[in-house]
Amino acid sequence: MLLGRTGVIGRWLDETFGASIAFTPMAAVLASAVMGLPLMVRSARGAFEQVDRRLEAASVTLGHSPVSTFWRITFPLAWPGVLTGLLLCFARSLGEFGATITFAGNLAGQTRTLPLAIFTYSQTPGGDGGAIRLACVSVVLCFVALGVSEWLGRRNQLSK
Repeated sequence: MLLGRTGVIGRWLDETFGASIAFTPMAAVLASAVMGLPLMVRSARGAFEQVDRRLEAASVTLGHSPVSTFWRITFPLAWPGVLTGLLLCFARSLGEFGATITFAGNLAGQTRTLPLAIFTYSQTPGGDGGAIRLACVSVVLCFVALGVSEWLGRRNQLSK
């Protein structure tokens, strides 16, 4: 509602920049990101909480600023958890249907995502074969993303 052409932010974007977000590829990206973000945040938060604060304190003691400490100590140690969260977010976004079709639509060649293409095929006479092929691609992509995420999570646990 906020980002639509008549919404507060959407109207401002249209009047100020002549830009519209709803029913564009950016809308599909935003819809997927919003729906997957909680998985990413949860994983990243856990990774940052596991960083040994004594290492950060030692960095500050050695003269590094808090920003430098974050980029040199905290973030590299939390990176596997952040990447795990990004992969989980990606896997979640692969299956996003509701928010995408509501905010981005189902425009062929513009906003049609994998789940929307499966839906379109399943609604087309004789399209079951295409829907099944795309569903298989979706399942494989999800398993790969989740497998890499699990591997990174375990690798992060072993390095501590």
